[in-house]
Amino acid sequence: MPPRKKVSAASASGMNQKVELALNEQINAELHSAYLYLSMSSWFDSTGLRGFANWERIQAMEERDHALKIFDYVITRGGRAVMTQIDAPQSEWKDAKDAFETQLAHEQKVTSLINNLVDLSISEKDHATGNFLQWFVNEQVEEEDNARTILEQLKMISQEKGAGLLYMLDKELAARTYTPPAPSNS
Repeated sequence: MPPRKKVSAASASGMNQKVELALNEQINAELHSAYLYLSMSSWFDSTGLRGFANWERIQAMEERDHALKIFDYVITRGGRAVMTQIDAPQSEWKDAKDAFETQLAHEQKVTSLINNLVDLSISEKDHATGNFLQWFVNEQVEEEDNARTILEQLKMISQEKGAGLLYMLDKELAARTYTPPAPSNS
């Protein structure tokens, strides 16, 4: 009997190998985002802005959930989620405004990565993945809006030289609670 040809999980499942590789890269990018926001949480805590620290800790939990959502999707499609090294995140910022400038730029980069995944799923005619990714497209609109809104508030506070306003924003951000994502149908 001739030896059996090895078949990867991606080809056995019908999941496009290019798409599977790109989704694995996105899992890593989402986990890196979680690391970045945990780093920001720690930095904010060290500066006494515990509300900002809370905001970033919850943001890190959301990013972890995004990674797991993609992880589960890859496995559901018969692929394999492969964990790779996560680069160390930045750990110091000048002030809260600098941290949120970093966060907005980072979310814009993630939006670009998601858009590239959508483009790939279209070019590879992987309609299931294209459909799955629409949740992330919508999520990125919200992520960028949140970062932009807080950054705009921080810019107003710095123009007013308002330590009292920073305290009020810190208290507002402390009220954020974690809400796990609703289960998807994928």
